[in-house]
Amino acid sequence: MGKYVLKRVLLMFFTFFVITLMCFLLIRLLPREMPNDNNLKEVIKARWEALGYNKPLLVQFGIYLKNIFTAFDFGTSWAISKMKPVTELMGERLLPTVLVNLYSLVFSIPLGIAFGIIAAVKKNKWQDQVISILVMLFVSIPSYVYAFLVQYFLYFKLGWFPLTIYSKLDAGGSYFTAKMFYSMIPPVLALSFGEIAGLTRFTRAELTETLTSDYMLLARTKGLTRGQATVRHALKNAMVPILPMIISSFVGILGGSLIIEQIFSIPGVGQLYILSVQQLDYDVFMLDTIFYTFVGLLANIVVDISYGFIDPRIRMGER
Repeated sequence: MGKYVLKRVLLMFFTFFVITLMCFLLIRLLPREMPNDNNLKEVIKARWEALGYNKPLLVQFGIYLKNIFTAFDFGTSWAISKMKPVTELMGERLLPTVLVNLYSLVFSIPLGIAFGIIAAVKKNKWQDQVISILVMLFVSIPSYVYAFLVQYFLYFKLGWFPLTIYSKLDAGGSYFTAKMFYSMIPPVLALSFGEIAGLTRFTRAELTETLTSDYMLLARTKGLTRGQATVRHALKNAMVPILPMIISSFVGILGGSLIIEQIFSIPGVGQLYILSVQQLDYDVFMLDTIFYTFVGLLANIVVDISYGFIDPRIRMGER
C-alpha cells in the first residue's frame, strides 16, 4: 500500500508539473499590455525585467518556479488589484468559495444518499420511477440554469432571498454570521441540485446490486427481515464506493462554482478566475489554475487511496 501511495503521489506531481508548464507557456504567448497609469510604468517595467519577460519562455518558467520555491512569489496582479501579490488576493477570496462548497456538500450528501436508498428499496415501484425521472432531469441541467431559476423564483417571484449574497460589511463584518448564511442559501441550492441527483443515481445503482447479491439471500434465510438485512449488510457494503464519490463531489461542485460565483456576486476564487481571464491578469490566472489543478489531482488520489482504507479486501488484492 505504501509503494502504491508513493507511486500515485509522484505521478500526481508529474502531472501537476506538466499542466502548470503548458498553462504557463500558453499564457505567456498572449500579448501583455502595459497599464495606462504613467506613475507605475517604470515600476512595472522593472518588475517585468526581473521576471524575465524579455527572455525565452522556458527561462521565464524557470524564473517563475525559482520565485515560488525560494520566495513563495507567484507573481503580481496588474489589472484586478494593481501591484498586489496574487497570493494575498487569492487568500482574501478563498474563504467564500470554501464556505459555499462546504454548505452545498452538507446539504447534498444526506439528501442524495437518502433518495438513493428509497429508490433502491422501492425498485420498480412508483417511488423509484418518480425519483429516477427527477434524477434524469436534474443531472441533465447545468448548475448555472439552476442559478437563474433560483433567482427567478426565490427572489423575483417570492422575495424570500436577496438576488446576490450580502457583502461582508452588510453581513456584519464576517462570513460566519446568520445574515451571510441566509444570503448564501440560493447559490448553495443552485450547486446542490445536480450533486443530489448524481449521488441519488449512484447510491441507487450500488444498493440495488447489493440487495440482489447472494449474501443478502443468505441473511434473509437466516431469519433477518428485509429492513435488518438492508441496514446491517447491504448499506455497509454499498457505502464502500459511495464514500469516495462524496470526496470527488467536492471537485465537481468546485468546478461548477466558477460560474455560480459570478452570477451571485460571490467574492470567491471562481469569480477571481473569470475576472483574470476578462482583464488579462495573467499571474492571477496562473495561481487560480494551479489551485484548481492541485485540488483536482489531490482529490483523485484521496479517492483512490480511500478505497483501500474503507475496504481491506482492496488492500489485500493490491499486495
